[in-house]
Amino acid sequence: MSTRKVMIYSRFERFWHWTQMALIVTLLFTGFGIHGFHHLISVELADRIHTYSALGVMVLWLFAISWILTTGVWKQFLPTSQGLWRVVRFYSYGIFKGESHPFRKAYNRKLNPLQALTYLSLKLVLFPAIWLSGVAYLTYGLWERFTSSGTPFATVALIHTAAAFAIAAFVTIHVYMLTTGHSFIGHVMPMINGFDEVDLSPAEEAYLEADERGHIR
Repeated sequence: MSTRKVMIYSRFERFWHWTQMALIVTLLFTGFGIHGFHHLISVELADRIHTYSALGVMVLWLFAISWILTTGVWKQFLPTSQGLWRVVRFYSYGIFKGESHPFRKAYNRKLNPLQALTYLSLKLVLFPAIWLSGVAYLTYGLWERFTSSGTPFATVALIHTAAAFAIAAFVTIHVYMLTTGHSFIGHVMPMINGFDEVDLSPAEEAYLEADERGHIR
């Protein structure tokens, strides 16, 4: 195996990442404003920006889901127990002792087992929860007459808020992880130019050198 810099993040993947980040930060900021955690903007403006940002992220996710399913990227999110506990041990103990990361990125596997499990949970649990509860919130006027009390709306609001706090926790941990290991810029740069260091087999290296010359350095 040899280690080379390879483009493993496509232009769409990078666009999706940064656009989603901007929209999620906007949603968290305006959501906190709606709940009264800050008064930097009016509740009315926060609600309007929150609604437009939510619609924007829904459209983005629809494109992302189509891209994941049609390009085979979904395979990256398949969880595996192989090496999982070594990665868990590293993040809970080894990282504070200066140990090396037990996972090396490969050309066909850029997510470590813990990342794959985390991102799969986001996409199958948290994102659908906040998406569906948000749609239910926006369309409350269409279905409120079919309920006998405000309990269903309160439940929708609770689910939406709980999912939002869970996503906020993920964002916080995600940003914190960028400060560990390599330099902050070293962690962020692959999501800017698409290139990251990965382990290549002789066959993979030969293929990239011959047919994807612009994707390997």
